[in-house]
Amino acid sequence: MAGYTDAAFRSVCVSHGVSLCFTEMVSADALSRDNALTLRLLTRAPNEARLGFQIFASEPRTAAAAVRRIAPMGPTLIDLNCGCSVPKVLKTGCGAALLRSPRAIGAIIAAMRAETDIPLSVKLRSGWDASSINFRECAEEAVAAGALLVTLHARTRSQGFSGRPCRDHIRVLKESCPVPVVGSGDLFSAVDCRLMLDRTGCDAVMIARGCLGNPFIFQQTKALLAAGNAQPDSSAQQRIDARERLTAAIQQLRVLAASVGEAKACRDMRKHFAAYTKGLESAATIRQCAMQAETIADYEDIVESYLRA
Repeated sequence: MAGYTDAAFRSVCVSHGVSLCFTEMVSADALSRDNALTLRLLTRAPNEARLGFQIFASEPRTAAAAVRRIAPMGPTLIDLNCGCSVPKVLKTGCGAALLRSPRAIGAIIAAMRAETDIPLSVKLRSGWDASSINFRECAEEAVAAGALLVTLHARTRSQGFSGRPCRDHIRVLKESCPVPVVGSGDLFSAVDCRLMLDRTGCDAVMIARGCLGNPFIFQQTKALLAAGNAQPDSSAQQRIDARERLTAAIQQLRVLAASVGEAKACRDMRKHFAAYTKGLESAATIRQCAMQAETIADYEDIVESYLRA
């Protein structure tokens, strides 16, 4: 989610019912060096009462230094990412590279724990590849060292985002783990979230790609869960009309502009605008117009013209 889950996007998710957001994954090494650009990624949105900081690190000393730097900023929790499969992260020994050494995960968590009383969590994948499924060992090391929450994306590092997540892994982890377990992977609708909760017994779900251009998924999921045993409505997501989607997009743009300036916000918003318009009639046309937008007024004109058509 790096490059997407900035404060502006999270603010829209908060206004649509998310319970807890995480920052973009940030480098512990950069934090330990007090890098201003990296620290800016931890900026809290005005309406964020709860915010998790997610870091990536390859060894205990750097992770501890990062925690010392960010703990005074008051995160709700601090998460160690052990799931990122991006090559440039893996080659530094961070992210999913840590899955090859569960003891290394425990050592990093222990070093983080020694620096703060703020709750710590860890995000895992099922394993490095199909021949090394070791999520239970990784979770055991993390929990023994002080992690109070474990999130599992039930794919291996080698899968990336291909294939299907093995939700049985989440169920197995929940049955054996003494702390709350969060399930992740292919949650694109409220129905997906409910089915994961029902079939794995996990304590919560983490929605990632499924909320891009679709912050409405949080309210929809809560409504579906509140309905209890009512039949899931697979059309719920489609009932979000164009006006509601595009209104949320403009809301995000305004918050982003207040943070980074109008010109940069309008450039950065293009990828988000593509997500908000996905599936809309004549979506290609409105996205093409957005590629030329340079001001908030340009975006507003594009939206109003589309809705009048």
